[in-house]
Amino acid sequence: MSIDDDTKWLEWVTKQFESIAEEGKEISLGEFKSALKVKESFFAERFFALFDSDGSGSISLDELLKALNLLIHGNETDKLRFLFQVYDVDGSGSIDPDELRTVIKSCLSESAISLPEEKLDDLTLALFESADKDNSGSITFEELKEELENFPEVMENLTISAANWLKPPSNEKKRHTPRYLTPAYWHNNRSKLLFMCCYACVNILLFTMHALKHSSFGHWVMLAKGCGQCLNFNCTFIVVLMLRRCLTWLRTTWVVRILPLDQNVVFHELVGYAVFAFTVVHTAAHIVNFVNLTQNPGSYSLWEYLLTTRPGIGWIYGLASITGVVLQLLICLTLVCSSTFVRKGGHFEVFYWTHLSYIWVWVLLVLHGPQFWKWFLVPGLMFLLEKVIGIAVSHIGGLYIVETNLLPSKVTHLVIKRPQFFQYKPGDYVYVNIPAIAKYEWHPFTISSAPEQPDFIWLHIRSLGQWTNRLYEYFRRPEPMNQVPKRLTRNLRAKRCQRWMQDKLLNSVAFDGLVASNKDDRIELTSYKLTRFADFELVEIPINSDTNEMPQLREMSAKMSETHRFCNIKCYFDGPYGTPTRRIFTSEHAVLVGAGIGITPFASILQSIMYRYRMRKQNCPNCQYSWCETLKDNEMKLRKVDFIWINRDQKFFEWFVSLLTKLELDQADEEPDGRFLEMHMYMTSALSMNDMKAIGLQMALDLLAKKEMRDSITGLRTRTQPGRPDWNKVFQKINNENKGKVHVFFCGSPVLAKVIKAHCEQFNFKFFKENF
Repeated sequence: MSIDDDTKWLEWVTKQFESIAEEGKEISLGEFKSALKVKESFFAERFFALFDSDGSGSISLDELLKALNLLIHGNETDKLRFLFQVYDVDGSGSIDPDELRTVIKSCLSESAISLPEEKLDDLTLALFESADKDNSGSITFEELKEELENFPEVMENLTISAANWLKPPSNEKKRHTPRYLTPAYWHNNRSKLLFMCCYACVNILLFTMHALKHSSFGHWVMLAKGCGQCLNFNCTFIVVLMLRRCLTWLRTTWVVRILPLDQNVVFHELVGYAVFAFTVVHTAAHIVNFVNLTQNPGSYSLWEYLLTTRPGIGWIYGLASITGVVLQLLICLTLVCSSTFVRKGGHFEVFYWTHLSYIWVWVLLVLHGPQFWKWFLVPGLMFLLEKVIGIAVSHIGGLYIVETNLLPSKVTHLVIKRPQFFQYKPGDYVYVNIPAIAKYEWHPFTISSAPEQPDFIWLHIRSLGQWTNRLYEYFRRPEPMNQVPKRLTRNLRAKRCQRWMQDKLLNSVAFDGLVASNKDDRIELTSYKLTRFADFELVEIPINSDTNEMPQLREMSAKMSETHRFCNIKCYFDGPYGTPTRRIFTSEHAVLVGAGIGITPFASILQSIMYRYRMRKQNCPNCQYSWCETLKDNEMKLRKVDFIWINRDQKFFEWFVSLLTKLELDQADEEPDGRFLEMHMYMTSALSMNDMKAIGLQMALDLLAKKEMRDSITGLRTRTQPGRPDWNKVFQKINNENKGKVHVFFCGSPVLAKVIKAHCEQFNFKFFKENF
């Protein structure tokens, strides 16, 4: 914090104090929390106790300002002393293990991290044993200071940690960098800007030519006719932008380097707004022109002009006026129901069904305008052909959902039997129809399995709207009483479930160099290991244990039966359709950024990448030395992949933890040039080391991760970082690695996409965003 920031901060604290303090100019603990926007927590009580220097149970303004001045202007020893006093709960002058456990437990609560009691004990002991240098059973101030010196980032941020904890909410408006005026923006968006300029020029040219053609009829007729010609073009062009099969094919050609095919959805929305604007102006100009003509004798009334065929306006039975009014209403309705508030606010079905009104819009446009059918003939036939092919392909040999798994945060994992003819690329998406959920609704979802997986297709669907919620509840509900399987059937299912879980245990988890054997369908481990199965807790398996008789395995089997179901439900696919991620294998250094369920396309891509990575790995037949050969450019240009996954909650990591564990094992041996795939996990709800409420926890997590060679939050070897990424530091590190041209692929919230895109422009990285 700068001197000016310090001054402003202390002024804010003083005003907050005076606004709530009574005549005695002192505040209680509850008022302290209220005044400084502090949550109910262990740290709030400890801060209050330390500020209350006279032990009166209340704080005066002088006591508060004296303590806060110490936190800001005191030297390093003063701040360390204050931190030590926060941890020294009983004020004995030393920190014992129970006090440290209380602190770390409070840190976990503040960071919204949930760990078993055993893991909490491990974290406490890891930090305590490291700090207790003389093995006296308690940590002194000097020992804590010495331990903190092993964490330079803590010492660097300790100056501002307490101040940040009491920092007032920011009311300042964010400064928007004029990105659109920077050379970097123009350089990285050349194809998009050129396309928009061409689109604008076409509209201006069509408007001008058609307006001049009707110049003898007056200005309002010129305006109406000019907008009408633009509507002929835009109502046709909006169809071209959604010819998904054609666009997917174009992605395989040289055209993808010239046309901004990745922005087709954005341009579709832009043209939709243009259609609305041209429609309003076109209708208003005709009404104004009619009002001017009503001064002549024998003219029609306004309602007759708009709602009847008596004026005889139009090329088919005088329907121009009526069809124009209906078109205006339909376009307005479609625009409103296509807004982000409706489409992504849990009401996708409203958007879906109102969007189907495009069929009536086209019919009415043919009846309304004498020239529209000429514009629409070729695009309309192409659209019809795509729909016919889609219906034919999707209904040839229906697909079946064979397994479902209900994951945390209401995510439904569907395992679908893959037909032989179904071919797709990593990151592609499909439209899915499940008649048991909704007979006529089709919804787009990214395929999360790799194309190299021959037998099954994976979909991970998060419940955010009506259809996705119905899907989740459909598989969550218990079977009806009249459909409860008989005893032998139930036992057979249980046995099948247990064998499936044993296979997963063998195939998806690291053995850290230990050996597992399968004898007479009974899995035995020949040594001790610590492992994690799919989305369940860490399990310790002792030496020579038989997993068929393990209570942990039986407990996991019972838990899995609640979330995992074998089924045989019919579904249909329309697709697959390509996305910007198809360019990933032509990249040299790919950076994959997923936010939340935005990892879905990257799950498929990462599996495919590592499949190709394994294919190029070679082993010496004599010494078993392993090395990697360089793939040909036509197979994969990738030299480095950085995968960044940002989650708000700890449970979200459980969606793909088994997959990520496999990927880590595939490159367990460090290569001479560094790891081919690097993972970076971020948990935004967790507090970072520049916050006093998280210093002890983050130190303990670091120490335990080094000891156990795995992260306590996810079970991966990759350490989960608290807070949000510092994109400047992340991209600067990537830039310094010099592994070739960097392409950044993103899937997640639009707000975060804008932030990352702005940083990509600064570093001259190509940015691609998932849009559908």
